[in-house]
Amino acid sequence: MNDRSVISMTLKGMEMSMTGNAVRAAGVSALALLALCGQALAQSGEAQPNITDPHFKIAPGYLKKTDLPDSLILLGPPPEKYSAALARDEEARKATISLRGTARWKLAYTDADLAFPQAADNFSCAMDIKIDEKQTPRLYAMMRKMLSDLGLSTYGVKNKYNRVRPFVVHNEATCRADQEAILRTDGSYPSGHTAAGWGWALVFAQISPERSNELFKRGIAFGQSRVICDAHWQSDVDAGRIMGAATVARLQTNATFLADLEAAKAEVAAAKAKHAVPTADCAAEGIALSGQ
Repeated sequence: MNDRSVISMTLKGMEMSMTGNAVRAAGVSALALLALCGQALAQSGEAQPNITDPHFKIAPGYLKKTDLPDSLILLGPPPEKYSAALARDEEARKATISLRGTARWKLAYTDADLAFPQAADNFSCAMDIKIDEKQTPRLYAMMRKMLSDLGLSTYGVKNKYNRVRPFVVHNEATCRADQEAILRTDGSYPSGHTAAGWGWALVFAQISPERSNELFKRGIAFGQSRVICDAHWQSDVDAGRIMGAATVARLQTNATFLADLEAAKAEVAAAKAKHAVPTADCAAEGIALSGQ
């Protein structure tokens, strides 16, 4: 068994032994373990990007690092000081200030949580079924694997520019005080959360094309939650969508992903035949989204 297999089994075992709340509560220990795993990967000869956001280091993805789309090729630099692009970012931030403390702000809070099962719950209403380990295990596992690929695709540019986040520039609070320490050291451009949300939405629309409009709308809103949360600039979100789409395109050539995609289509169809509706308050989510 190679180092990657051992690491994958270790991480899988760690995740299976914790609930979503326990994972967050044990953040320091988890980060320490992940750092050790990163060292083991380096010793195995596979270079890894400098990943400062732990969301994108937990589950092994479908793609090798060399197969990921290269953000250094696909994206330019973030907006420069005094540029029209930066002025647009500032206007987009100001336009969301009135949403702070509202239902939309609270939705941005939950959208910021990429831990499972919350990450799956975020898209259950748009898919019109509950996405979970029991009912849709293949889809649930796909989301976790894709999260790593989608997030890692952003790190070339993240590491090069290490853009400062809007809440730091303006000395403000985000919608997630518990994540701010990590965000202060993790580059803002492009948005890994947005890449994940948009990538998920694109694949979900493949699985359930009759829900594509709802899924695309939710995927767009998921990215905009980062601006509303004051965790990202609008240009970070725009660039995150590019990397999400590029990663999904690359996944279409991966045999393991394609097999999982077909299995997920079958289990989603079966769940819908049983009328297994989401347990989330979809009416409340719809009201919150109308406030964006």
